[in-house]
Amino acid sequence: MSKGSIIITGASDGIGKNLAFEMAKRGYQLGLTARRINKLEEIKTAILKTYPNCRIEVAALDVSDYEEIGPCLDGLKTKLGSIDIVLANAGIAKSGKVGKTPWQQHVEVINTNVNGAIVTLSEALRIFKAQGHGHLVGTSSVAAFRGLPNNAAYSASKAALATFMEGIRAETLNEKIDVSVLYPGFIDTAINRDLKNRPFVISVEEGAKLFADLIEAKVHSSTVPKWPWSLLGTLIKVLPTSLIAKM
Repeated sequence: MSKGSIIITGASDGIGKNLAFEMAKRGYQLGLTARRINKLEEIKTAILKTYPNCRIEVAALDVSDYEEIGPCLDGLKTKLGSIDIVLANAGIAKSGKVGKTPWQQHVEVINTNVNGAIVTLSEALRIFKAQGHGHLVGTSSVAAFRGLPNNAAYSASKAALATFMEGIRAETLNEKIDVSVLYPGFIDTAINRDLKNRPFVISVEEGAKLFADLIEAKVHSSTVPKWPWSLLGTLIKVLPTSLIAKM
């Protein structure tokens, strides 16, 4: 018996891809979106080989193409019958110092990670309000806790996403709408493999299991994993800028 349905944006790689496998294992129907439809079809085929009873719908979507997000979610809802969870997971990271790298690079990060997520969550909330229930989940980052050198736009984007979702939680407090913000630390994915240091890195498979556990628990917010990042996240906020500058 299905536990419900989950839409995952940015599902062609990394945590989105592995979470798709994990949620299929747990009995969820899947709606997977990403820019690369061929990758989504490959993932769908692979999941169905192991979980043949899983219902999976895929759709090409670039979340920086804002006008396409609503119709995409509506189409997936029609095919799946309902949507119970939407994970705003699509995101990009581009490193470089402000003033030395083209400003367009920083704006691209904001357009995808903030604006794309805002539209995704807004359109999902429209659907949830119409059907009377739903669960919004956003992939933030421990980078949201402090503006980090060489990643100012990425840090800002993840902080903005978290703050936006906190506002949604307050606005929907008396409705059957759950809001979860997840702050992953270093999970072994392509988005961070070029970094020189990845303290406390965990495998993407472990990260997906932790994501799934937290989503099912409907937590308000949590680092991923909880330890040591719940402590380090607090510490990062109060470290002297002289130490942050060396990161």
